[in-house]
Amino acid sequence: MTRTPVSPTGVDAVILDYNGVIGFQPALGQWQHLARLAGWPDTALASLQRAFWNAREPYDAGQLSDLAYWAKVLGSHPGPRLLRELRTADTAMWTRTDPHVLDLLYRARTSGLPMVLLSNAPAHLSNVLDATDWRRHLMDDALYSARLGLCKPDPAAYEHALAATGIFDPGRVVFVDDREDNCRAAAALGLRTHHYTGQLTDLERQLWPALAGRAEF
Repeated sequence: MTRTPVSPTGVDAVILDYNGVIGFQPALGQWQHLARLAGWPDTALASLQRAFWNAREPYDAGQLSDLAYWAKVLGSHPGPRLLRELRTADTAMWTRTDPHVLDLLYRARTSGLPMVLLSNAPAHLSNVLDATDWRRHLMDDALYSARLGLCKPDPAAYEHALAATGIFDPGRVVFVDDREDNCRAAAALGLRTHHYTGQLTDLERQLWPALAGRAEF
């Protein structure tokens, strides 16, 4: 469905990243817990993180199963129990949300501003996020890399998200992400962008023209 532009300020929808915007980054204790499960000493945490990230993009893109991903991280296939424990710990690392950001988004939602989630996330985490109250109440749609079969900053990811907003003109849509490379890729397609660095007031300023415009409209 294509929406008719309604905001006189020129912002008719928002596309939001999850991790680093709505969701907090993992805490050190969570990384250490994951390392202990994986059999890595705390002193080798940096090595675990390298192994974790080296295989993450194909996992996020749905190209690796849970078993195949953790086999790459560990260097051997985990048994069923360990696999469940690793997946549970991994998922818990990415499901803490920032209440201040959510409060701002709920206010934006009250104004009628359409919002779409665009996240690099593996299949299991995607299902967990989809079941949250904030996802159901705030987002018109949620697009995850594992379901799309590709990750940001692939241009096709933004094209899917723009289509989900129902807004034809990318210049009337704001994309919010905590990574500069993702913002650059979105800007190359004509989307407005906001590189979120944890400053809530900056995000509020970015959304305020849309909220004010809708209130006036």
